[in-house]
Amino acid sequence: MLPRRSGYASVAAVIGRLSGTVVERHGDGACVIDVEGVGYEVFVPTRSLAVLPEPPERAVLLAYSKMQIYDELLAAGIPEEPTIATALERYFPVPLRERFARHIRAHALRREIIATHVTNSMVNRVGSTFVHGFVDSTGASPADVVRAYLLQREIFELVPQWQAIEALDNRVPDEVQAEMLILVGRLAVRATGWFLRSSRLGEDMTSTISHFRPQVENLRAALSGLLDADSRAQVDTLAEGFTSRGVPEPLARAVASSELLFAALDIVEIAGRARVPEMHVATVYFALAEALHLPWLRACIGKLSGVGHWRALARAAMRDDLAGLQRTLTAQVVAGVGTGSTPQELIAAWCEAHASALGRAQRLLAELRAGPAPDQSMLAVALRELRNLA
Repeated sequence: MLPRRSGYASVAAVIGRLSGTVVERHGDGACVIDVEGVGYEVFVPTRSLAVLPEPPERAVLLAYSKMQIYDELLAAGIPEEPTIATALERYFPVPLRERFARHIRAHALRREIIATHVTNSMVNRVGSTFVHGFVDSTGASPADVVRAYLLQREIFELVPQWQAIEALDNRVPDEVQAEMLILVGRLAVRATGWFLRSSRLGEDMTSTISHFRPQVENLRAALSGLLDADSRAQVDTLAEGFTSRGVPEPLARAVASSELLFAALDIVEIAGRARVPEMHVATVYFALAEALHLPWLRACIGKLSGVGHWRALARAAMRDDLAGLQRTLTAQVVAGVGTGSTPQELIAAWCEAHASALGRAQRLLAELRAGPAPDQSMLAVALRELRNLA
């Protein structure tokens, strides 16, 4: 499934970068790209990037995307990383693994097999422009994007969720499965971006997964009790919509709350630095969000109108700013361990210490909430006011 930003222009840009050169441009938006000596015509509309490419164009994009990622993984030594090298055995059928385990580990093409398996499994899951989108927006290398993707996939245990959704074939409508995959995909995108900005990316992958995964599971189990009333109602409504169309309730609730679980990465990181239990930090994190109407702000950012690459980047930047602000404020509150023994006492002490700035922010937010849906400039002002609390 292609990301929403992947219109004809993305196809032209990515294929041109991967494989050839734009040799002709026409006023109607068409361009011809030299791909392996063959002129390949791609239409690039000048007014909108929202139109998906045609199947032949998607096929070419998919092939060249995989080929470049494969080459990047080999060059970066990704197949040598122990966590990623486990893909070698998964590539082969179980009977071969059982009979020829020693020979598989010594396979002459082990690096190429690992790179092929990792590339195919990732691109088939998250799309042909996933890696290149992060390379463009963050400046990260393709190998780092793949490493970040694999970290979050293992930490949030996304593979079992994907498999459970696919197991609903012919049991629920196709559009239900697509909607569920999109929701889980949002978590994958945000979590990949988180690791690309984190120093954890350069650490041992096995250790990072072992550090995060058990705490993320604890937070997953407790998430419903941590959410504010509005967020909990949204999750309930979404989950009920899935169950009413045949999705088992545990899977429906897991998917409905999947994007909210993204907060677990910040919570675990803050808890580790402050050396306090993750549930202690989680209580502060979500209580502070409710007090400052951060879920409402996040929803408003998601509803901003407009299509196109730059507008999508602007929305993503505002979401990242809001998440970073929530992380910073939570860390501040948790750091006040001497002023209270419970999360509620910590928040009360922090609010008292920041009463003036907090009052201004709350008045501004109340004004915004009382009016029509805020636009991007109004939300930018709200974010600036909230930054004064940090």
